[in-house]
Amino acid sequence: MLSKTLSFTILGIEAFPVEVEVDFGLGLPGITIVGLPDSSIKESRERIRSALKNSGFQFPMKKITINLAPADLKKEGSGFDLAIAVALLSGIEIVPKNVLNKKAFLGELALDGRIKGTKGILPAVIKAKELNLDEIIIPYENLKEASLVKDFKVVGVKHLREVTDYLRGNFTPQQKPFEITFDTEIDYEVDFAEVLGQELAKRAFEIAASGGHNLLIIGPPGVGKTMLAQRIPTILPPMSYEEALETTKIYSVAGLLSPEKPFILNRPFRNPHFGISEAGMIGGGTYPKPGEISLAHNGVLFLDEFPEFRKDVIEALRQPLEDGKVTITRASFTVTYPARFMLICAMNPCKCGYYGHPTKPCQCTFQEIRKYRTKLSGPIIDRIDIHLEVPPIEFKDLMKEKTKDSLDSKTIQERVIKARKVQERRYGSPLKINARLKPKEIKKYCILESKAEEFLEKVADKFHFSARSLHKILKVARTIADLEESEIILKKHIAEAVQYRILEKPLWQS
Repeated sequence: MLSKTLSFTILGIEAFPVEVEVDFGLGLPGITIVGLPDSSIKESRERIRSALKNSGFQFPMKKITINLAPADLKKEGSGFDLAIAVALLSGIEIVPKNVLNKKAFLGELALDGRIKGTKGILPAVIKAKELNLDEIIIPYENLKEASLVKDFKVVGVKHLREVTDYLRGNFTPQQKPFEITFDTEIDYEVDFAEVLGQELAKRAFEIAASGGHNLLIIGPPGVGKTMLAQRIPTILPPMSYEEALETTKIYSVAGLLSPEKPFILNRPFRNPHFGISEAGMIGGGTYPKPGEISLAHNGVLFLDEFPEFRKDVIEALRQPLEDGKVTITRASFTVTYPARFMLICAMNPCKCGYYGHPTKPCQCTFQEIRKYRTKLSGPIIDRIDIHLEVPPIEFKDLMKEKTKDSLDSKTIQERVIKARKVQERRYGSPLKINARLKPKEIKKYCILESKAEEFLEKVADKFHFSARSLHKILKVARTIADLEESEIILKKHIAEAVQYRILEKPLWQS
């Protein structure tokens, strides 16, 4: 006797349908699971046996073979428990077979029959909708997460008994629809108005947020580098529905969602410690999981004390910064995670932190300074659009009260959103911003006045900018022009953009 149900396995951030086949045969009682299951699936035999017994069902004392098809796709996780249990109950005619058509099941069983939440629910619901299924039955605690998918029936259940009663038509789950709003103002605990002085730094952060540019901030300890970086989420535009859906998929697969926080509506801000491994940064493992760069997708990745990160970790950022995604290859499969983020880095000018300080002498030797700075390779520096050097704050600036002219986060955010709207009209998409322009698009959209072109040619010859550096300058200049609502890039826009390439200037390099 054969019965079938449908479930899903996760590879990368995408769900793939898995047909759960259960066959009852002759022989000694026992359960055999085939189809490349991992250890958590093999252990489901004991969970399901206890769950059925404690839910009031007689476990079939037969030789049971469970096949997870396709057999060549590796499966992992405890989310197959519910699909296997329903297939078993269908095989002993407790659940009618005809009601299982065009339904999918996902959830982990507790020993008493409760259905516990599992990770990867959102990609599974999205795939179920794409496959034109009638509905998907999932744990009740994952219901809020699944509500991000519109116009599709999702049934949340708490116990195996509820599932059987529902499939037999004796139970209707009582669940309220969850309303998700994207236009509510976020009440941040920090504000740019709290940063005293550093007006040039605020300007650079505004430009970076407006065009989605990567930024490296350099300065001695205590000048506010970390303070500035922590406030950049307060000036970024709110996430769209598409961005929230894609970001929540990543967190769902990583198992970082909870009933209290079932979806990601705020732009992520990730701040990993410099002791992080390469796998922790870009993702990986025996069963690959998203790394910090993917968890920062559509948000900000802040790397404090940038040169202190391991060399291989820093160099691993090259491809994601260029492509907006990371591909992890194993012997039997390849997964790709999205990684489109703003990179904000902070560093000291030297190991002790006081090179160039007006009052505190530097304790480093020339060789130590050189060694510290050469941790950042040319290709990495090339991929960072804005380099900003911030000076120490003077006592009078530190002690003065906030004035009416002080820029707060709300004021800066309004200008950032305005600049983003200019880009949306130009490119025809809210997801297309200046930092993501391709070389062909730079030529089309970054139109310079004659004086600006002459000026750029002079500085390119003087500082020997690479082709990528010139493209970065043009993108930043395009954003500066957008903030002033200028369709043509003027000389002053190029001049400001050039000053944000200090790491390529001879004075800083020496």
